[in-house]
Parts: sequence; C-alpha cells; structure tokens
Amino acid sequence: MEQRRLPAPGEFYRHFKNKMYQIVAVASHSETGEAMVVYQALYGDFKVWVRPLSMFMEEVDREKYPDADQRYRFERVTEPGSRMGEGPGIQAGEEPEEEKPMNPHLLEFFDAMDVRDYDKMLEALARLSQKAGQKEVDDICMVLDIRPQGDSAAEQISGIRQHVRMLKKFDGERLR
Repeated sequence: MEQRRLPAPGEFYRHFKNKMYQIVAVASHSETGEAMVVYQALYGDFKVWVRPLSMFMEEVDREKYPDADQRYRFERVTEPGSRMGEGPGIQAGEEPEEEKPMNPHLLEFFDAMDVRDYDKMLEALARLSQKAGQKEVDDICMVLDIRPQGDSAAEQISGIRQHVRMLKKFDGERLR
C-alpha cells in the first residue's frame, strides 16, 4: 500500500465532492489514542470537523462513487513554488498524485476573506480574472456559498466582485 504524507496544520485539502478544507490539527483520541484529523470547512458556516486519520487518508469508494475525479477522499492542494515529493511516506524524487498547485491569487483571496478585508478580496479577484480557471471560480463560489452567475469564468468573477462589494457595504465596521 502506498504511503502518503500526513496532513499538517494550515494545509488545504479538497474533498472528492469538491469542497475545500483547511487542516487545524492532527490529534489523538483521548480514550483510544487513535489519530484524528481536525479540519475546517472553507465554505458555508465554516464548521470544524474531526475524522479518523485512516478515513481521511483512504481512497474513494469506487463502488459507491464511480464518477469521482479524485483517487483519495481528501487530496492536498499546495501553493505554487512549494517543493512536492518531500515529507514522511514519500520516496525521494517521487511526486504524490494528490498534490495540485493552487493559484496564488486564490490563496490571497482566501487570506483576505479570513480577515474580512474586502478591498484585498477585490484586488485578488482582479488579479484572478486574468488567469482564473473554472476550478478557481468554483472554489470561490463554494467558499462564499453563492451560485456562479454567467457562462464564462470572467462573467462569474464579475458576479463574485459584485457579491464582495455587497458584503463590504453591509458587513462594514459601522454594523459592528
């Protein structure tokens, strides 16, 4: 059986049903000692979840989900420029299949979203509009819990900008 790199706090993972999560910690169950992954949803109400490490790392059940695009239940998404193929369970020079580079402007958007900096979110969207693919647009829509508006990625980003401007207007400091 192939060994995979263990999740680490701060890393981003995509679930095979196309939802994004960030690792909070790898913990030990207080009674059994079983390794557990604590992770937070990057969409909706940003719930925090816990799941046994063995389940987190397992392959997708192909009988139940024959059309799944991913090999594993959760696959790590890394920042561009990071070195892949390093860490526990990976042989030197081997590149794990589950790692996919993440657009740096998408990360900027998520970072700005974490601190509710709407101006920086809009700046990141402006940079993303030049190079965003449908996957990035889908990730943003999923995290903001909105439906994409329009046919092209550019039209959808325009709709996202409009949504962020509305958030800025109604979630500003004056309402706190």
